[in-house]
Parts: sequence; C-alpha cells; structure tokens
Amino acid sequence: MNSGMSLIVKTVTRLVAGFITLFGIYIVLYGHVSPGGGFAGGAILAAGLILVLLAFGREATLRMMSHDGALAWDCGGALAFVLIAALGYLAGGFFVNFLSHGEPGQLNSAGMIPLLNAAIGAKVGAGLFGVFLALAVFRPGRHREDPS
Repeated sequence: MNSGMSLIVKTVTRLVAGFITLFGIYIVLYGHVSPGGGFAGGAILAAGLILVLLAFGREATLRMMSHDGALAWDCGGALAFVLIAALGYLAGGFFVNFLSHGEPGQLNSAGMIPLLNAAIGAKVGAGLFGVFLALAVFRPGRHREDPS
C-alpha cells in the first residue's frame, strides 16, 4: 500500500525539507544577532518534520523520528536549558552570563544566549513535532495494541 501524498508532493518535499531544516538551524543560531531565536527556529524545524509526515505518511516519519525520540529531544532541550542557567551560579547567580561577551554584532557576541537558543530550539521543535505526531498517529477511539 502506498501511504502519503502524490508523487509530486513527495518530490517537492524531498527538495524543500532539507532547506527548511537548514533555515530553522540558521534562525536558532543567529537569533541573538537578528530576529529569530530558539522558539522561532524550533517552530521552523518542527514544520519541516511535519511536512515530511504529511507528504510521506506515518510509517516513513516514524522511521525518521519516533514519538519517543521527540520526547527525548524535548526533555533534553529542557534539561540543557536548566543546566546552562544553573551554571550561572559559578559566575555569581542564576542565569548569570559565564561566557565571553565578544564583539557586538558578531556571532560570538552574546555569551550564553546562543546556547540557550539551541536548547529552546530543540525543545520547541521536538515538542511541536511530538504533539503533531501524537495527533496524527494516535487516533481517538483507537488503541495502540489494536492492529485493525
């Protein structure tokens, strides 16, 4: 059985999904210098995975990222955010910047903010994708054990 959308939709998805992912990573990494950041980049990353889910169906997407994988990335992003914030205690207080400030306008100019953006991007991207995956895979009135 052929799951997912038509050949045209699958072909276009193959072409653009990588660019969407790359753009999401760019937004996460440059969010402290330009508009964007962890939340916006994470939403773009989730949109790329959701596009793959819509185009290729549940089975193909679950081979790429399972619901448990999305949960692990979600929890890992939250844990990384809390650990980075707690490392500020070494510098004198919670959320205190412990990294070099660099030159304004440069990529390394924000201290720990890019690290926090990366953690938020992982959490938001995995969380949004996990919610969409749960809604797509686990239908109401149907149990996981029920093969029909």
